[in-house]
This record gives sequence, structure tokens and C-alpha cells, in this order.
Amino acid sequence: MGLCRGDGPGSLTHPDLSRMLYADGKVVTPVYKAKPGQKRVDRATGEVRELRADPDAHLHITGGGEPAYGNKFVLVSCRTPDPHGRMILDLEWVRDVGGEAKVALRCLGRVAPWVPAARGVLYDGAFRGVHLQEVLHTLGLLPVVPVTAASGGKRARKPREERTVRAEQQQVTGKDGVARTVQLYARAGALGVVELDDAGEPVFTELERRKLRKCRNADGTWRFYGEYRIPDDLGGGDVRVRLDQTDEDRRTKFNRTEHLRPFPPSDADYKRLYPRRADAESINRALDDSMWLGRAHSVGAKRQLVDLLGFAMMINSLALHRRRQTLAPPGQRAA
Repeated sequence: MGLCRGDGPGSLTHPDLSRMLYADGKVVTPVYKAKPGQKRVDRATGEVRELRADPDAHLHITGGGEPAYGNKFVLVSCRTPDPHGRMILDLEWVRDVGGEAKVALRCLGRVAPWVPAARGVLYDGAFRGVHLQEVLHTLGLLPVVPVTAASGGKRARKPREERTVRAEQQQVTGKDGVARTVQLYARAGALGVVELDDAGEPVFTELERRKLRKCRNADGTWRFYGEYRIPDDLGGGDVRVRLDQTDEDRRTKFNRTEHLRPFPPSDADYKRLYPRRADAESINRALDDSMWLGRAHSVGAKRQLVDLLGFAMMINSLALHRRRQTLAPPGQRAA
């Protein structure tokens, strides 16, 4: 289908959507509304009966902060621009409440060896620093993930306040040939420098990202670097910054992957790539539409996993059929 090809379009610095994976968690509403162990008393006879319930269902919190009761599953996908060009690559039941990110990493770990030309993965805010470190260091993929605010935001219904932290310092040779020490900061996932204005207030200036580099370690893991340009009015020069966590970060307890992102939300590539993750919501809606009254076809996570496998095979088969029809000669398509 032309997805995740080694000779595909885009680059590491500016990835193409055809070489990006995306994933999300989906809570499947159970057949029965009752919770396990819930009982009801027959007012006429006094008989106490235990109501039928899904034994594996739990209360989960969605990405929007809303509660959802049922069995949660993680689905990993990629897609072409075709309306039916979606391919579901992996799925797994989230057995433990709050374990979505760990399950998603397991899914990506299974998928990654089969798509070595994939550039990155799109996920929601369930991925935090420790998960992003595994995506970068272990899987060798670039994460395109929102940044958690210091306070406020849509969920809190308050103005969003971004977190600004010192990342590191470097010796930089400016355009005048003079070497100087530059303090680098991370704000809302972006790398920049902080200068004081006339009133003595700190002003953050985001640095231009020029290039991303990916290097393989001797043990098979990966390390990533970002090359940035300091504005001429601030002295000029280039800096090269590590994007995954280092031994020095662990010593100083600096959560680099939480605060510094290859593609911060302010970046043009983030704005181009991240909207693709909304297609995961389209998968969820299509799954809901396939179920009677939006409820599971079966009881229990294992049975529902079988149902999901059938759903994924149907989605993938349709995508492959439409792709083959597109590549077929005109006469064959007409027939």
C-alpha cells in the first residue's frame, strides 16, 4: 500500500504522514450495565439475585478526562490518504486500569520490527517522559505527543500556563567568532533561550530547528539529536542538543523527554502531523457503529479481543481491496 516504505517521501527532520504510526485507547461498552458483584432484591419474593455483568470491565478515564466503563483496548494503525486506506497493525487489551501507555508501548514494540522505515508515532497525552524515552531510545521512533501544561488548560477551564525549565548550557561560537556560554531552556516542549526585557521580566525565544539526527548505539538502542540555530540578534551560532535522556540527566534528575520534544506543539511539522491522530477517533466511531446500540457483541475481554481481530481484518481487507482496484488496469477496474 506504499506505507512505511524505506524509499518513501519525507525525511527524519520533516516526516511524511505515510511513514507515521498512530495509536489510541478505546473503551468498549459492555453488554450489561451492572458492575460485577452488583445485586438486586426482588420486591415481590425477597429473592436476592446477582446481576449479569462483564467480569473484566473497569472504570477508565478517557483522554478528554471523561469516565468510561468497559474494557479498554489499544489499537495501532497507519493509513493512506484514501478514505478507506486505514491499516490496523496491532491491538491489545489493557488489563490494568491506568496501564494504557504500557500496553501501547508493547504494541509498538511488536510493530516496529516489521516497519523499520517508520519515522515516528503519534499519541495523546497518556505518553509522558518515561514512555517517550522508550519510544526514542528503544524503538527508535520520533514521538509527536502533546505537552502537559504546568497548570490550567481546557480540562481545568483556566488559562494554560506552560512549564519553563533549564535544559543545559553550551559553549557557542557566535557570528562574531567569540565563544560564549549559552543557557538553554525548554518551554512547552520547545528549545530556546531566556533573556530579560527592559522591565526585568524573562522572555523566552524559541530556537529554529534545523535538523534531526538519529544514531544507533552499540547495544542496538538509539539516540537522537536536534540541531538548532540561535537568532542573530542574540549572538547567532548553532547548538546540537540531545533529545533522549542521558546519564547526566539521570544524575541531575532532569526529565529531558518530558520537557523537550523533537516536535513541540509550536512546530510547523507538529501542526501538520498531529491532526492525523484524530483518525484514531474515527476508528473508535466505526467500531461503535458496528455494535448493536454501541455495546459489545460478547462478554469478557478475551471474547471482545476476538471480535476486535475480526473488525481489524475487515478494515484491512477493505483497504487492500481498494488499493488493488486503484492499481489495476482501467479495463479490469471497469469489469
